[in-house]
Amino acid sequence: MAGPSEPDEDDDRRGPRCPRCGAALYDRHCKYVCPQHGVIVDCSDPFL
Repeated sequence: MAGPSEPDEDDDRRGPRCPRCGAALYDRHCKYVCPQHGVIVDCSDPFL
């Protein structure tokens, strides 16, 4: 069972998407993580 910040196969939530593959990103320790590509954005990025 996936936790609240884990990706889920039925995850159709709205939110940030991976610019490479379009997968839903999940939030982990001030980072948005793609299940396919790893960390995409972190909180130190100025455009957040």
